[in-house]
Amino acid sequence: MTKHKRARSFEPNSNNTVTTETGHVAHRDLVDHSKRLVRNFYKVSDQVWCLVGNGLSNQTFIEAPEGIIAIDTGESNEEMRAAIAELRIHTKKPIVAVLYTHFHYVAGTQAVLDDSPDTKVEIYGHSKIAYNRVRTATEIAPSYSRGLVEQFAITLPFDGPDGNVNVGLGRFYRNPEHKTQTNGFIKPEHTFDKPCTIKVAGLEVEVTPAPSDADDSVTYWFKSLGCAVNNLVWPVLFNVFAIRGEEYRDPRIMLAGIDHLLSLNPTHLVGAHGMPISGSTEIVRRVTRYRDSIQFLWDQTVRLTNRGFTSTELGHSIRLPDFFDEDNLTSEFYGVAEHHVRQIRAGLLGWFDGDPANLFPLPREEHSNRMIIGFGGREVVRQKANDAINADDLRWACELSSWLVNSTEASEPDRLLLAKTLRLIAQRTTAANIRNWCLARARDLDGTFDLTRFNQHRLSRKQIVTSSGESAVSILRVLLAPERASEIDTHICFKFADRQQTGLHIRNCIAVPTDGNGAELTVECGIETWADILAGDLPLSVALSQNKLTVKGDTHKLQHALQVFDVKNLQS
Repeated sequence: MTKHKRARSFEPNSNNTVTTETGHVAHRDLVDHSKRLVRNFYKVSDQVWCLVGNGLSNQTFIEAPEGIIAIDTGESNEEMRAAIAELRIHTKKPIVAVLYTHFHYVAGTQAVLDDSPDTKVEIYGHSKIAYNRVRTATEIAPSYSRGLVEQFAITLPFDGPDGNVNVGLGRFYRNPEHKTQTNGFIKPEHTFDKPCTIKVAGLEVEVTPAPSDADDSVTYWFKSLGCAVNNLVWPVLFNVFAIRGEEYRDPRIMLAGIDHLLSLNPTHLVGAHGMPISGSTEIVRRVTRYRDSIQFLWDQTVRLTNRGFTSTELGHSIRLPDFFDEDNLTSEFYGVAEHHVRQIRAGLLGWFDGDPANLFPLPREEHSNRMIIGFGGREVVRQKANDAINADDLRWACELSSWLVNSTEASEPDRLLLAKTLRLIAQRTTAANIRNWCLARARDLDGTFDLTRFNQHRLSRKQIVTSSGESAVSILRVLLAPERASEIDTHICFKFADRQQTGLHIRNCIAVPTDGNGAELTVECGIETWADILAGDLPLSVALSQNKLTVKGDTHKLQHALQVFDVKNLQS
């Protein structure tokens, strides 16, 4: 697949860096990988179609006796409408069922219902899909969103040196051809969490939970068609570690899922991402090597960890054998093995890797200040960083310039120096995640695109209005500033019209969600008013003065208690 020996993580020089016709500056192999992700409506068999290149994920369609089964609906209604339009070139049969492989690509389901308004569309998926959708959009929303922005090139331009080449699993996170992106997620009404056989649109489907990058992933086996649809086999080396941040993906669980997939001996293999694979011999050959690449990373991590290697040493010592570069399924076109092995160690044993320097490290700013002083001052460190760049020693350049940026006296030249280093790494890596992350950070450092707005909890009015009362209140627990809460012990009941009563007990510098029973204070208002306070322009004091919100109990005590949260309108 590659005509040259490929470096791991990123190249030691710019020999494999190219400039495309549209001005992208990137590794030649990452540019070539885009050819696998071009838009194409594959006819997998007489009854199976798969659209690749419409977004980050595929949309798959199965012709069943009673109509069409759609598998995954993408990131938006617009994305799914485009997929349905492609389907309609081949068949006019109505879509009668939707199957979700996992919770990531389920936001275009309303488009299916709109396409078949007179048809009852049955929706199937894992029982945790709805929960996972909420989980990533509430407490951890800022971190989750920031990770998506950095990993998936969301702030990068289309063309030019920093332009998005691809995002590894697809051409882009969201297709720019779809001018708007409306959420059409609908909860599955038929759920499962263990192996089962179901009949969908007159077709028998074997369902097997198969956690991969999500714990709600499943494999669908259409035995009569010889077709397996899955979220296990990707068009890249599997991402044990996602630079955007995600829960631990245990390779041992993945391997069990892939072994099950191989045991089916499918004639056709269709994934949530990437091109379909047909031919049982070809599937066995490629998927076996894919699963073995994952086992290699786990086995070697454990082997060297048992010998006392630290996390950093693991990253430098474990290298995928070169023969894995022969297939995109086992190539570093998404993440990098150096990071995956560190994640495996942390997933097994926790963050501390046995290095005494990591036991009680100095605060980042203080460490940077001391290192700069120890090296002889800022000018010396700047010169060494520039020398490292000129010598293609980008790891050292990144560390040196990071000291400058994280120090007390950080300046514009320091930020530009780190930005330059990150851009060079981006231009030399085959991994889309690494390129996109480095460019996002470089553009933030040089002032091209400020990322600071992604470092705060931006509560959505629409989200609050459509959520349960419990969710609309309990979100505050992760917005509590302990320095303002040390003397507070107050239990508050919240009653919203058309919502179940809920509560919050502020004590011991935490906020404990409750059912509201036994509270000393009771707040009553419409959910719209609460949404305006948390996410709009309505200060709590104004809501009280206008009687949009009423309190049973001591109003001043309520205001004093609620000011502990990092919500501007609760502090005024």
